[in-house]
Amino acid sequence: MRGGKVLLAALALALGVCPAHASECSQANAIYEDQAGHELRFEPVGSEAAVTSNHFKIRIAGASLALDGVVMASGEPERPHGIVMHDCPTGDVTGAELSACTVWQGPIYTVDGAGKIGLLEAEDSPAAVQILLPDFGPSLRASTAWGEGKAQSDSSDAFRFTGCAA
Repeated sequence: MRGGKVLLAALALALGVCPAHASECSQANAIYEDQAGHELRFEPVGSEAAVTSNHFKIRIAGASLALDGVVMASGEPERPHGIVMHDCPTGDVTGAELSACTVWQGPIYTVDGAGKIGLLEAEDSPAAVQILLPDFGPSLRASTAWGEGKAQSDSSDAFRFTGCAA
């Protein structure tokens, strides 16, 4: 039986299957899902010079819609502040344009295996067990991402770890 487990582990690595536990995954590769089936997937930032500490996408269940998210340190005291956007223009944008395409913004909290609430860590840290986006559900409903052909199911604001991208 031991040889079978080793073979399965080698096969999983060859196929690019990643760990199923948050502690074995970096935050940059963590995948989460809420009760409605919306997926929150972190992506590597790609530059040490970037002003953002994390990037992510939220794929809306039942729609071919993906929202872009970034995390930047802000506030006093400084803490991770997330912004989720839908169809934002690129290049030089005004504050009004950015406001119009912002779906949600606020602090991003994490929950560990013991239920302790903390702040989102940098992308090279171990993945959180759960991600909390306070008031994301109501903000989604009030945004341009809501409606026919777009989001039509509420988010619970809580996303639980479901996997790790290769």
